[in-house]
Amino acid sequence: MIKYFLFPAVFFLISITTFSQEQFTKFLSDELDRNMAVLKKQEEPPYYISLRVNEKTTFDINALYGNITKSEEKKERVLHTSLRVGSHELDNFHEIRESRSHWFAGRRMNIIGIEDDEKSIKQRIWKSIDESYRDALNTYNQVKANIAVKVEGEDESDDFSIEKPEKYFEPPVKIEKLDFDVETWENRLREYSAVFLKYPDIYDGKAGLDFKIERRVFVSTEGTQIEESGISARLFIDGKVKADDGMELPLFLSYFAFLPEDLPDSNEILKDVEKMAESLVALRTAPVAEPYEGPAMLSGVAAGVFFHEIFGHRIEGHRLKRSTDGQTFKNRIGDIVLPEHLSVIFDPQETNYKGEDLYGHYKYDCQGVKGQKVTVVKNGILKDFLMSRTPIEDFPNSNGHGRAYAGREPVSRQSNMFIKTTEPLSIEELREEFRKELKSQNKEFGFSFETVRGGFTMTGRFIPNAFNVSPLLVYKVFADGREDEMVRGVDLIGTPLAMFSQIIKAADDYGIFQGNCGAESGWVQVSSVSPSLLVRQIETQKNIKSQDRPFILEAPDRDF
Repeated sequence: MIKYFLFPAVFFLISITTFSQEQFTKFLSDELDRNMAVLKKQEEPPYYISLRVNEKTTFDINALYGNITKSEEKKERVLHTSLRVGSHELDNFHEIRESRSHWFAGRRMNIIGIEDDEKSIKQRIWKSIDESYRDALNTYNQVKANIAVKVEGEDESDDFSIEKPEKYFEPPVKIEKLDFDVETWENRLREYSAVFLKYPDIYDGKAGLDFKIERRVFVSTEGTQIEESGISARLFIDGKVKADDGMELPLFLSYFAFLPEDLPDSNEILKDVEKMAESLVALRTAPVAEPYEGPAMLSGVAAGVFFHEIFGHRIEGHRLKRSTDGQTFKNRIGDIVLPEHLSVIFDPQETNYKGEDLYGHYKYDCQGVKGQKVTVVKNGILKDFLMSRTPIEDFPNSNGHGRAYAGREPVSRQSNMFIKTTEPLSIEELREEFRKELKSQNKEFGFSFETVRGGFTMTGRFIPNAFNVSPLLVYKVFADGREDEMVRGVDLIGTPLAMFSQIIKAADDYGIFQGNCGAESGWVQVSSVSPSLLVRQIETQKNIKSQDRPFILEAPDRDF
């Protein structure tokens, strides 16, 4: 096994590039200008080109049952070229109706060298721009042909917004800011994952750390030049059991901080792992919940996932321009869409909430626009959308939410979401209101959703606009005050508008969901901060389960 020690590891980490702070940005700008000058002589020249380089060093360490399974360092530079032919009013990114080809516009990704060989990098830039131009011309001709044979579009706004060019330079990460030792973290992950060995019913016990340093450079023919750096450390702990009926039951813990040393200390994490392991053992023999409709409580973390999936994707501006999208909220500006005591705000500039670092933070988006605070819902009233540089009617400009994974074309995506209430109850008061609601509906019990794995939602017109959120820890809460009872096999389902109308009250606590959100522009980092919520009416169904029998062999002896 390769070992990394503090000083060699850190020195090698920072030596990704020998370009100075502004040299690499100037180098990219010069190459962009040189290629643009040539393309301007073409019969159909581009009116816009941008280059985006994500330069990453990642330490990926995993352990299983106290044994390291992976410990590797990976460095890469990824180039993305975005090129537009036509004009701001109509270009090659215009929707080609009744075709899926526009979904893949601008998805050309190039891996470039991590060494500062200018000739090599110039070659990759030249090839990427040339290929992007050919693709753009072909697509633009399809766009014009499509417009000629289709009815007038529902949204006739421009295809690309006009934004003020930005210049921002942030120094690279300095060696003295880092305190990362691979061997120390290997030992910590061994300790966390070894906890699962004490529980024979747990057949999968993992711990992992993803520590990443990223340098993001963006230049465009409009004159924008952005260079910023980011550090992130994510710690994962996963366990899984299998019930006698074949149902596989996972639980996980996730921690995030910008710097590894700011993650919780080992004693706190070990307590959390022990608690999770005990919950897994209890979950294995918990009864399967039958389909249910009635009142429910969502913890802050569960509510954060719920809002992210069910609400957040429906206010991403680019979707509201598509003829195939359900456009749930497009014509609802000024309408009451949530209870009057609730507001929803997105703010990528926020770095932490009550001392906890936020995963969805960034300064500039992937189109070179500064991330802005957006109050989407104020006192229940819909006010705004999350916008990239794809305009929609009455929203001609970006608010800095054009985001993408390295090498992908940006679209409007979520960042840091905050759900706030002006009428907070204590958690005890919220539970009491829950019991009152159960009694008023003549229900013996309702469900309390504590943790969730994630979910998905459908926003297109071609299928019903529904959602499915997958809870992991669910409890029956009884109207008569009996002790809560753990259940398993629950999926929270429904349709968005009906669900939003059922939110009644919120608590004064909060939970933070931090994760990676996947959509057409790839995986992006998001956070959701929410209080616990009381909902008048929810619907659940049984979760899909494996049909395989439990293990035939007995687990090996685990002598402690």
